[in-house]
Amino acid sequence: MVKTQFGYDLKVFRSDNALELCFTDLFASLGIHHFSCVETPQQNAVVERKHQHLLAVARALFFQSRIPERFWGDCVLTATFFINRLPSPLLGGKSPFELLHDHPPDYQSLRVFGSLCFVSTLRAHRDKFSERALPGVFIGYAPGMKGYKIYILKTRSIVVSRDVVFHEEIFPFHTLTNFEAMVDPFPDVSLPNGVSVSIPDPSSQFDHHRVPSRVHDAEIIVENTTLVEPLVDTASVVNSHAEPVVPSPVEPVIESTTEPVVEDEPDTVLTGDTEPIISSDHVSPIGVTSDIAPIVVPAQHLGPIDQPRRSVRVVRKPSYLHNYYCNATSSCSYPIEDYLPPQLSSSYAAFLANLSTSIEPSFYHQAVKVPEWRVAMQDELRAMENLQTWTVVSLPPGKQPIDCKWVYRIKHNSDGTIDRYKARLVAKGFTQVEGIDYTDTFSLVAKMTSFKVLLSFAVVHDWHLLQLDVNNAFLNGSLDEEVYMKLPLGYQTDVQGPDLVCKLQKSIYGLKQASRQWFQTFHAVVLKFGFTQSPSEHSFFIKGSSDDLIALLVYVDDVVLAGKHLASLLNVQNFLKEHFKLKKLGSLKYFLGFEISQNQDGITLCQRHYALQLLEDTGSLGKKPVDLPIIANHKLNMNEGELLPDPQIYRRLIGRLLYLTHTRPDITYDVHLLSQFVSMPRVPHLHAAHHLLSYIKKAPALGLFFSSKSSLQLSCFVDSDYSACPDTRRSITGFCTYLGTNLISWKSKKQHTVSRSSCEAEYRAMATATCELVWLAALLSSFNIDASPVFLYCDNQAAIHLALNQVFHERTKHIKVDCHFVREKLNSGFLKLFHVRSKGQLADIFTKALHSPAFSDFVFKMGLTNVHPSPF
Repeated sequence: MVKTQFGYDLKVFRSDNALELCFTDLFASLGIHHFSCVETPQQNAVVERKHQHLLAVARALFFQSRIPERFWGDCVLTATFFINRLPSPLLGGKSPFELLHDHPPDYQSLRVFGSLCFVSTLRAHRDKFSERALPGVFIGYAPGMKGYKIYILKTRSIVVSRDVVFHEEIFPFHTLTNFEAMVDPFPDVSLPNGVSVSIPDPSSQFDHHRVPSRVHDAEIIVENTTLVEPLVDTASVVNSHAEPVVPSPVEPVIESTTEPVVEDEPDTVLTGDTEPIISSDHVSPIGVTSDIAPIVVPAQHLGPIDQPRRSVRVVRKPSYLHNYYCNATSSCSYPIEDYLPPQLSSSYAAFLANLSTSIEPSFYHQAVKVPEWRVAMQDELRAMENLQTWTVVSLPPGKQPIDCKWVYRIKHNSDGTIDRYKARLVAKGFTQVEGIDYTDTFSLVAKMTSFKVLLSFAVVHDWHLLQLDVNNAFLNGSLDEEVYMKLPLGYQTDVQGPDLVCKLQKSIYGLKQASRQWFQTFHAVVLKFGFTQSPSEHSFFIKGSSDDLIALLVYVDDVVLAGKHLASLLNVQNFLKEHFKLKKLGSLKYFLGFEISQNQDGITLCQRHYALQLLEDTGSLGKKPVDLPIIANHKLNMNEGELLPDPQIYRRLIGRLLYLTHTRPDITYDVHLLSQFVSMPRVPHLHAAHHLLSYIKKAPALGLFFSSKSSLQLSCFVDSDYSACPDTRRSITGFCTYLGTNLISWKSKKQHTVSRSSCEAEYRAMATATCELVWLAALLSSFNIDASPVFLYCDNQAAIHLALNQVFHERTKHIKVDCHFVREKLNSGFLKLFHVRSKGQLADIFTKALHSPAFSDFVFKMGLTNVHPSPF
């Protein structure tokens, strides 16, 4: 094959002394055979090492799919198929397949080994009422054919087909009730003397172009008119490694007759004109066709005759034929309930135990098959009709309707249990035309820093925290523009006419102006109740005095209420319920993907669920954890390495990592660094991103801790890394801000201009940090807190002297006036500047990649904590 396909002559064929590899005459004529010494595998090391590689991958496939062991050969063949198509750094980033064939392999045809699939039956061998597809298990790729090897569960045969529909998240052998029976479905049978059983290999007689009409077609012949009790001992029929796959075995009863008895249904035996009765489980092997040799029972093994009786057993389908719902909890990849630490409170542990991942449908045709999602869609349409969201009209001439789609989410209660299945109809706003379908789109949302300030203030003052969800929030906003939308899938109307569309009256989800219209409505309602909008955070509202202060934070349709007295919060909740349809979610535990736990010591904020989902989606659950998010002294730049063929993969990954930095300051610098390359990502950048994922896997539940014993003193650590960018030579600014001992904000950012000295770089970093401190002080004033003076810590003496003195010389005269904003705040008493040693400069972690001891020390000093043990 090597010579025929690739034009190369085979020079050497090296093997051990295995007889199956000794083609003596052929190899002698070609002169290519080399032998290794007996029991000396070292002389054939390359092959032995590749055997280890093949078996490691094959075992992974075997354990993932839980496929019966008799399919071990298919595991090895599939592992070989994968390895030949995997890029290798030893081959210059190319795969063996690509080097042989001079073109890359087709990765679109790869499927998950051992997953559920449905194979189309051939038209020529089916009638009107035959099955159009048979369930099976994917077990590999057919050599020399463009087709998939499928093990048909119903007929227990292997077919090759290209017309296959895959359900790659479902593994049938995970859920079989009698897994041991699948290890050897056709065991050797050992019966007493005189009893013979002949069960041929079905693969030798099975024609995969033919679909049998029924599964159980075994024949039973009894030589006397007496009855077996029991026919054969179960242990003698089925070996110790296999059990019957029949759902519930019953007492065997065989009709006495000298005529052949043909089993017509799984639980009945017909004998001429007699009525159906129950047959023995031992004489009804699954998947055996009617041409199987009969079972003969001599008279000496027969007992007294009993009257036949009808079957009372309920026939159940095998587990692999059951319906698989898209939200089945068995599909959870990392059930949280397996990894709960003992130190959690019972209520919070119950919340986490219920917060397992459930698969949510992506398309209407998937959701409509599940009753819960059908009800959710009906509720959504009913709510839209009650709110008079649209009127059904004929499309006016010259108007272009926008499209819409369904989005599905599972909502949880405060204890983590499933509350409801939420189906939301959203418009495809990206098809709207500016100036015709919309004008203004800007809308306010709360900053994550504001949320952390609220948590820190609430835990120090022992406030109650409640969470509310506004149902169909956007439908409360009215539209000013004339917008038409296509009729939603599943919506029925009595209106008659051509080109029926929905003329929108309300701002449904997906419209570009929808969030703006909703916030204007909500803003008017909360002001009516007496709330005051914070001038520094417009999504933050305050009501009352210091003794009965109530804080309200809104992020789109999610609302957080905080206050000293629970009764006051309930009054606000009842007022909002008069204007909007609210869902009361109880105490704050899960907000915008953040998991919040609280006890007498403080509040923990993490994104464990989000981090694990990110690891799963990127295929990183199997990565080996590492101690550092990025290698110290890295050499990442804009020009080294090959460009990625699909930059969207890198951009999507960086976008998700950016959201994770809201609770993970330890990866902020690394994500900031990698985000610089999103315009033209290269292979080294993607490798660094996957290295970061390996670090996240080490502690996916690492997060912030807000201590209840903290003070409310505002302080900040600021640092810079001079000329750190190898492409632009600009410096990196880093700072972290504390409210007492609670970390509330941080940043890692490249400076806008090149600095001429480290003093200038530090001074510019101080100016950036001062801007953040001024805003935070204004936000704290909403809580009636005077933040002055604010402590600012810097490790550069020259920058401190420059800030404290009006120095003007050749090396500082060019610095822009806005940087001297620091001097103004120092002179007014708002800032107090302190020098800190480099080893105590916490902001150092935001400016450069550190070595392991220093990095671990800073993570500890920042107050990061991990309340969950790692599942890995």
